Amino acid sequence: MRNSFLFAFLICFGFQGLSQRNVRDSAIATPWIALHYGLNAPGGDLKERFGTINHVGAMAGYKTSRNWVYGLDGNFMFGNQVKTSGMFANLIDSHGYINDVNGDVAIVVVNMRGFNANVMVGKVFPVLSPNKNSGLYVHAGLGYMQYKIRVETQDQVVPTLELKYRKGYDRYTTGLNFHQFAGYAFMANQGFVNFYAGFYIQEGLTYNRRDIFFDQPDVPVSKAQRLDLQYGFKVGWFVPVYKRKPKDYYFE
Repeated sequence: MRNSFLFAFLICFGFQGLSQRNVRDSAIATPWIALHYGLNAPGGDLKERFGTINHVGAMAGYKTSRNWVYGLDGNFMFGNQVKTSGMFANLIDSHGYINDVNGDVAIVVVNMRGFNANVMVGKVFPVLSPNKNSGLYVHAGLGYMQYKIRVETQDQVVPTLELKYRKGYDRYTTGLNFHQFAGYAFMANQGFVNFYAGFYIQEGLTYNRRDIFFDQPDVPVSKAQRLDLQYGFKVGWFVPVYKRKPKDYYFE
């Protein structure tokens, strides 16, 4: 309920700000509060583990009167395509099943889960735009990324996949994260249609953080640096927040 109220407040605040200022004539300094979504294909070492990866995130930043954009952004990463095969080979019985604590056939679900958080800097170039606040938009950033294979046993209990034992299968990985974006940003002269969209690429310089994989107990876990790539498209909606335009007074 509280989150819904905050979201409604931001929308109303954005409408109020937009009603006070016309952005057609000049580039305006304003905070940017944005929500975005990205659909990414994996590359480099990451494609050996996962398929398509989704990003849902937010950005809080500031656009200067010279169209520089500074901010912080973060993304929740998720997907349901896990390519690591044979993970539970050591848990399968002679009939090809994993059993729960009651001896019933267990349903084990694996997904990709992770997040990244970044500082970013960018610039809007007013080309092919209706005003000086819209146009070609590029930005780049640096931050932190982590991800793992999430193992779920639903409502069943599989002793060898519960609590700390899941860590032996999750391929937990962390490291530095770099990203670049090139696209278009549109800030309406009036109204709430404010968005950006374009091509996105991310490079992760990461490392495995587990000391053993339970499905490969005799194989040393590689501690070599990984190059985890993601590339795709991102689209976002933002609310610019303007100062209230001062009223004009006339005296005779």
